[in-house]
Amino acid sequence: MTPFWNDLSTNLTAVGRIWTAAAPALLLITYLLLGLLAYALRGALVGRFHDEEMDTRGLGGLTTARARHFFAWLMRPLWRGLAAAEVPPNAITTLSVGLALGAGVALAAGRFALGGWLYVCAGALDFLDGRVARETGRASSGGAALDSVLDRYCESAVIVGLCWYYRQSFMLFPCLLALTGSLFVPYVRARGEALGATMKDVGFMQRPERILVLGLSVALSPIVEAIRVPFDLQPPHLLAMAGVGLVAVTSHITAIQRLVHLVSALGDGGNADHRPLPRSIVVSVLATALDFTVVRVLVHTWGLSAPLATALGCVAGGVLAFTLSRTWVFEARSGSRAHQALRFVFVSGTSAALNAGGVALLLLFPAMGDKLAWAVTRLVVFLTWNYPLLRDHVFARGLREARRMEVSSSEEPEAGPVSLAHAGGTDGNHP
Repeated sequence: MTPFWNDLSTNLTAVGRIWTAAAPALLLITYLLLGLLAYALRGALVGRFHDEEMDTRGLGGLTTARARHFFAWLMRPLWRGLAAAEVPPNAITTLSVGLALGAGVALAAGRFALGGWLYVCAGALDFLDGRVARETGRASSGGAALDSVLDRYCESAVIVGLCWYYRQSFMLFPCLLALTGSLFVPYVRARGEALGATMKDVGFMQRPERILVLGLSVALSPIVEAIRVPFDLQPPHLLAMAGVGLVAVTSHITAIQRLVHLVSALGDGGNADHRPLPRSIVVSVLATALDFTVVRVLVHTWGLSAPLATALGCVAGGVLAFTLSRTWVFEARSGSRAHQALRFVFVSGTSAALNAGGVALLLLFPAMGDKLAWAVTRLVVFLTWNYPLLRDHVFARGLREARRMEVSSSEEPEAGPVSLAHAGGTDGNHP
């Protein structure tokens, strides 16, 4: 066995880690720079290259239309070469899955440079398979379905590999968030398009962006770690952690963006008035401040358990929240106070139970701490239970009446001048 192969098949030295991460990056940068120079020269002599298929993909994502046309031009020799060689598109698709599976195994073993670059290559093949299919006239619904399903396996394989590497670290949770987010983004789009909604322009963290962010951050992270901790054989890979965290957050934001767009496009969210939300957040903060004070006093002064103190704090904050919600947030003074109060008691009681249960559940993890458990539970219960019920159940009648009065008052100035003009005309005809 040669020393070179021995170096690759065992624990890499710091120089080896830098080399395996940087060499593919240098090749890629060289190809991009040469391609950019040739692309600019082509634009000056012939005119700007335009790819019609890129226009059909919409304008969503982080990349610009010009960057997408450049990428298509840069990849055109590859897909034309594959088409000329009569390589089956489905074989390219399955090869991308094989590379992604290899990437997941490499990441689980701690070879981040190898895993990252394999994932980038798998993403490139995912672009090429569809182009080759259309170039050779082999595009079909079955091939599109196969490609879509296998894409999910590709992303899952890579992130599962990261989950295995970080299985004893707090990073396991962001990895799981990235996994679920990467699955929900295409699911919402597929569901929306099946219902007839246009979804291609919605969201900024789409599949190409996820591949670039995750693939490059993982592939280049060994360079940082080799400089920072050259003798650590299982470093944390800070750059990869940042990439995973970014994908975890932005993929779920994109999924929510698409969900909101879908509900709005289908017309099922038109009756929901979201204008009180900012004021409701302010009231929630004030009520939470009172709630937090009560919890702190009961836990640290009186020695009560965190779940019980949380329930009592919710009751105290609920009194303040009801008053401000009725008079300021939803302006539902015209509604029956007793009727609203009864419903508010129901919301507050169930909210207290949900908050207490959530805190007790999170405190099963000792590292969570009562403060963080309380804050996380409070936020989740407010967004998923309190606000929707306050808007659509407790103050719904008063809110609708307030909106009708608002519309009526806005129409009165239009009726006034007409009435006066009519009166003036009558007086003029009958002096």
